[in-house]
Amino acid sequence: MRHQKMIIGLVLALATLTVDLTASPPGASAAPAPTRAAPDPAGAAEEYGGFPASGATRYVTGATARPVRLPAGVPRFRGRAFDTCIAPSVDTMRRWRSSQYRAVGVYFGGRGRACKNQPHLSRSWVRSVHRLGWRVLPLYVGSQSPCVIAKNKKGVPIGRNPWSQGQREARDAVREAKAVGFRTRSPLYLDMEAYAYRNASCARTTLSFVRAWDREVRRSGYVPGFYSSADSGVRHMELSRRAGVRDLPSVMWFARWRTRPHLYREPSLSRYGWTPARRIHQYAGNVKERHGGRTLLIDRNLVHAPVARVS
Repeated sequence: MRHQKMIIGLVLALATLTVDLTASPPGASAAPAPTRAAPDPAGAAEEYGGFPASGATRYVTGATARPVRLPAGVPRFRGRAFDTCIAPSVDTMRRWRSSQYRAVGVYFGGRGRACKNQPHLSRSWVRSVHRLGWRVLPLYVGSQSPCVIAKNKKGVPIGRNPWSQGQREARDAVREAKAVGFRTRSPLYLDMEAYAYRNASCARTTLSFVRAWDREVRRSGYVPGFYSSADSGVRHMELSRRAGVRDLPSVMWFARWRTRPHLYREPSLSRYGWTPARRIHQYAGNVKERHGGRTLLIDRNLVHAPVARVS
């Protein structure tokens, strides 16, 4: 009898440990043990931040999952980039060719965009700066998480129907992207400012919105990217990837300021997630720089990721 009790106690302890190890992230359902996943009828679902190969079998493989390569024809850039609230004039971009930067992030749309008035941003501007040698990172600031931390973003929350709202805003992002000359197979980076991802209800709403946005952007022929704080949104996406959640972003743009620029040593991201050529590190923000006689307030980024195709 004593030995039976010891055996029963050991079995219960192992069961408890298994539950702890397989706990799902906030806002996601727990993934089963590695198993064959059901096919996606639309052919557009993505696992672990990567595109499925044509006709490939999909497996839920948790933390060891490696993303599939991006589709052919997606241009990549490796180097330094800056982003700034208002797209600078073509003349300023010409003068800034004297800087270390060769790519620029531009806020092309979204109801949460801080600088809605973009006097320079147009199809002509995109084409002109591209001819100057600049590569462009398109940023879309849509609705924000209901538990967003920044006070200035609380006025544009995700509503009660996050999936349909994500789809609508994705279609808007695609329209706006086409209007300024970003062609299909361009990345569109969804800007989701830091939020309290440990709030399960809020995390569930946010994840639903992001997944719907990703799926619709991908269905339209573009590459869905994601920008957020490394310690909130990015960590939430990584936990979701490990749990086998589908329709996650293809590219991860993580903000971790006041640190040396790096791409593959981010503690919130596994080495298996969003590699290769799928990461951007925003390592400094709201800094002034002057080049060619022009001063801008910028964020600094290290990039190894897709950039826009320009028409």
